[in-house]
Amino acid sequence: MELTHCIYCSATTEEELSAEGLEAILEQSRTNNQKCDVTGILLFESGAFFQVLEGDEAVVDALYRKIEMDPRHQRVTKLISEPIEERAFGEWSMGYPKVSTKDLQEIEGLNDFFARGNSFMDLEEGRAKVLLDAFKKGKWRV
Repeated sequence: MELTHCIYCSATTEEELSAEGLEAILEQSRTNNQKCDVTGILLFESGAFFQVLEGDEAVVDALYRKIEMDPRHQRVTKLISEPIEERAFGEWSMGYPKVSTKDLQEIEGLNDFFARGNSFMDLEEGRAKVLLDAFKKGKWRV
């Protein structure tokens, strides 16, 4: 098994995603991910998702393709897809640390990026890695 992680961002297709709608996405993700040994985190802020998926390369690739076709997502953009030696979020079938724009502005290396009103949809690979490292270090572990 080749362990990989895929990091992507997307925008919700719903004008305003309700707490119940987000909870339904999380519940479905946790159930499905547990069945196929996928772990990771999901962040949601200002109508945009940032997600890290970890697992077997073929399984993660298939899951990403499914997300691309999911009508709840638009502008799905893969930021990083690469082999990893170990899981960063192995204890979570789908962790959901609740973060605010203020929290994101406090991440070293991303302070100005989020302070200028940028969202997950504006990330590129370098900034995605900075964000990933902030969560791997455990500042927002749930």
